[in-house]
Amino acid sequence: MLVMTRRDLFRAGSVAAAGAALAGGAVAGASGAGAAGLAPSAAASAAAVSSGLRVGSRGPKVVALQNRLNALGYYAGRADGVYAGQTRQAVLAVQKVAGLSRVGSVGTGTASALNRGVRPKARSTSGHVIEIDKARQVLLVVDGGRVTRIYNCSSGNGHYYYDRGKRVRAVTPSGTFRFYWQVANGWQHGRLGDMYRPMYFNGGVAVHGSRFDVGAWPSSHGCVRVYNGTMDELRRGRAIYLGGTVRVY
Repeated sequence: MLVMTRRDLFRAGSVAAAGAALAGGAVAGASGAGAAGLAPSAAASAAAVSSGLRVGSRGPKVVALQNRLNALGYYAGRADGVYAGQTRQAVLAVQKVAGLSRVGSVGTGTASALNRGVRPKARSTSGHVIEIDKARQVLLVVDGGRVTRIYNCSSGNGHYYYDRGKRVRAVTPSGTFRFYWQVANGWQHGRLGDMYRPMYFNGGVAVHGSRFDVGAWPSSHGCVRVYNGTMDELRRGRAIYLGGTVRVY
């Protein structure tokens, strides 16, 4: 019951933030930052995004970028004006959704996509669902058929590897599953590598943080890798929880 209550709080926070953004004249369909309370003001979220920003950039243009990302649901963390890891992950997610070059820096195409308010659509129509879009390599948090958060992710790369002498292909299976086991905090050390706060949903397949760069393309043994900060955010807001639904396609 406690998990469900916190899940409901996450959903309520997302809906409230979205309502505030719409009431303030932000882009229609944009989501605030949900339970983390990171939804920017309407004025900040509406500020035009500039090109020429990359990891290491600092200042008000980065603040405008981060506010815009958060307003559209691409989680960039706190708008601190520093273009670092979480901001790069959010930019990669935008580039994947918009079909742009996956470089992690903001060129004219990415700035245009953000200023147009490009967002993905959900396949689920009801309930709280985590969707894994393998074609675009993004993880979506969906509530009632509406995408509330978008994160960069990486799934199975399709290559073959050997596990306990058996030849296995690195594939993330498609289908609908439920999270059934977790490591609540810290790292799990496995045969194929270390996993940060894994949430398992299909045998040995989990959503987890990784020591490796999540990057732009499929790169895992079959699990769904996300940035460690993303995993913390998903757990903190109870976007993922035991018994929750996962839809992989």
